[in-house]
Amino acid sequence: MPLTANDVDRFEAFRHRLEAIAYRLLGSAGEAEDAVQETFLRWQAADVDRIEVPEAWLTKVLTNLCLNQLTSARARRETYVGQWLPEPLLAGDPMLGPADTAEQRESVSYAVLTLMERLSPSERAVYVLREAFDYPHREIAEILDITEAASQQIFHRAKKHVADGKARTEIDEAAARRIVEEFLAAATTGQTEPLVRLLTEDAISIGDGGGKVPARAKAFEGALAVAKFLRGLFKPGEAKRAMVGGAPEVYAWTANGDPAVVAVVSGRVVGVMCLEVTAEGIAAFRNQVNPDKLERATERFAASDHGEPLFKAF
Repeated sequence: MPLTANDVDRFEAFRHRLEAIAYRLLGSAGEAEDAVQETFLRWQAADVDRIEVPEAWLTKVLTNLCLNQLTSARARRETYVGQWLPEPLLAGDPMLGPADTAEQRESVSYAVLTLMERLSPSERAVYVLREAFDYPHREIAEILDITEAASQQIFHRAKKHVADGKARTEIDEAAARRIVEEFLAAATTGQTEPLVRLLTEDAISIGDGGGKVPARAKAFEGALAVAKFLRGLFKPGEAKRAMVGGAPEVYAWTANGDPAVVAVVSGRVVGVMCLEVTAEGIAAFRNQVNPDKLERATERFAASDHGEPLFKAF
C-alpha cells in the first residue's frame, strides 16, 4: 500500500533526529543522509498502520543500518590514505542535533567523534543513543536486541574508552571567535613562541587530506612541533595558492561546537580546522582538507551570514 501524505509527514517529523543519530554513528554527513533515505524506503515498504511507536521503529531500523555500515567502514578505513577524521559540520547545521545538555554538545564535538572511532559498532551505538539522545537502557536494549544489563555494561565500557583524560572546556560562540582570533594572530606573526604559549605541552595536530590534498600521515606531537607546523602552514606561498585555487579567505567559526578556522576560496570551503580547547590551552588541531568531506560545509557557508573574513591567507 503506498504511503499517504500523513505517513510521509510522520516520517519527516523525525528526519532531523534520525540524521543527527546517523551522523554521530558514522561521522559522515553523506553516509548519514544515505542511511536516513534507506530508512525511509523501509518505512515506505512497511505496514505503517501497524507500527504503534514510529520513532522507536525508525530508530531501530536506522541504527541497524548504521551498524552494518560501520562494519564495512572499518575495513575501508584500514586502506584510507593518511589520517581519517570525521566530516565537520558548521554552526547551525540541523544535523548537529540536540545541544541542550553538556553531554549532547560533547557527543558531537570533533574530539569525541574522533575518539569514538576506538569503539566497536555496538559500543558506539549504545554510547550515542544514551549520551546524546538520552534513550533509556530498556529502549536501547530493544533497538539492539540485547539485554538491558548488557546495554548498561556496554555504555560504561564505551564511556571509559572515549574519556581521554582531558576536560574539554565549554565555549560559547563569542568566546570561540576570540580564541580563533588570538590563535590566528599568533600563527601569522611568523614566530614560534607566541603559538607555543597558547598550546598544551602535549598538543597534537592531525590532518585529513584523503589522498586528494597533501596532509602528513603522522600527527605532529608536542607544543614546539605543532607550533612550527602551524607557523609554516600560514606562511604565504605560491605553491599553496596553486594547490587550493587561490588565496583563501579565513573566517572564525564554530564547527561541531568547537572553535574553528574556516578557509574559503571563491565560495568553496577548502579547509576546516577544529580547535580542542582545555583549561590548560589548545590541546589539538584537527584539520579537514579532504574536499569530499567539505561539500556540506560549503553549502552551510553559502547559506549563512558569514560576514567579512579576518584576512586572506597565503
